Amino acid sequence: MKLFSPLYDRVLTWARHPHAERYLWILSFAESSFFPIPPDVMLAPMTLAQPARGWRFAFGTTLSSVIGGAAGYLIGWLALESVEPLIVTWGYWDAYVRATEWFEDWGVLAIFVAGFSPIPYKIFTISAGALQMQLPLFLAASFIGRGARFFLVAALLLWGGDAMERRLRANIDAVGWICVVLAVLLALFVRLRA
Repeated sequence: MKLFSPLYDRVLTWARHPHAERYLWILSFAESSFFPIPPDVMLAPMTLAQPARGWRFAFGTTLSSVIGGAAGYLIGWLALESVEPLIVTWGYWDAYVRATEWFEDWGVLAIFVAGFSPIPYKIFTISAGALQMQLPLFLAASFIGRGARFFLVAALLLWGGDAMERRLRANIDAVGWICVVLAVLLALFVRLRA
């Protein structure tokens, strides 16, 4: 079923929009504090569409993500009791509890790992604020972790260039369905371990 090909083509079109960079920054900010869609979905096609601006896109995504992470930190620090029902409703409570355990075990390294990995970063930003992690350490670890992730995405796409874009376009439906299956398996794994 070709579900992802039309979406991919549409995102590439959006990536060339005059305001695409602003949308990327807004998405990056929002994803770090409350929104579920990662900015990679815009960063990748934007880098493919405008390779000369790939490093700029990665830097802007990183900076916006860290600022959004600071907003998530403030949510956890000032309003955890207000957002707890949302964390439970959205199915992130187990991840929140796990994040607080990671902070106890690993300290600031948990932010670095969360910033780089596909783990919901927003949960870690809120947890860091709730636990009142030292803000400068939080920001530094966020910048390193998020920067490593977004610059890696840009580097891979710039390295692969047009050939990678053609391969990605040819296989986007398979890649999309594999990601869906992996997400479902990960969700099941997390639920079974809880």
